[in-house]
Amino acid sequence: MKRYPAPTLEQVPEDIRARILEVQEKAGFVPNVFLALARRPAEWRAFFAYHDALMTPETVGRESGLTKGEREMIVTATSAANQCLYCVVAHGAILRIYEKKPLVADQVAVNYRKADIPPRQRAMLDFAMKVCLRSQEIDESDFAPLHAHGFSDEDIWDIAAITAFFGLSNRMASFSGMEPNPEFYLMGRVPKEKK
Repeated sequence: MKRYPAPTLEQVPEDIRARILEVQEKAGFVPNVFLALARRPAEWRAFFAYHDALMTPETVGRESGLTKGEREMIVTATSAANQCLYCVVAHGAILRIYEKKPLVADQVAVNYRKADIPPRQRAMLDFAMKVCLRSQEIDESDFAPLHAHGFSDEDIWDIAAITAFFGLSNRMASFSGMEPNPEFYLMGRVPKEKK
């Protein structure tokens, strides 16, 4: 969408540019979300601070009972429910990498209920979808199935927080017409060549 053009790397503040360059070095490209949101530096910093606290809690000195793959499953499944192309494609790619199961990542993106995942992850995604679509209906009865699968109350908070945060992300990406980078489509599908 041309209404909200992304700034160039040279136009963003130095701290944001440094972070984007780190991501580019690791991924081999700059995910579009990094530049698209950089048009408002204060919001960019807040967005990525919360993103990092949820998706890489170890960077803020917090442990989580969710694996990196499970966090990406939550994002992929709920982003599909929110019809966010950018997040389904981008986080589906990351899910493929973390889980090393391209088929499962695609199944989660299309219909997690038919995905080849264990009951623990299905319970997690059932709860995430309820937070995503009907959070006003959450009550005490929703916690027992998660506890039965070994999730703590803090893990359940993580499931809800990731779902809610990416609800914001989904809506910003969709309304602004953010397109997935072409690189995301193949990530995790083709094994990397050994060097």
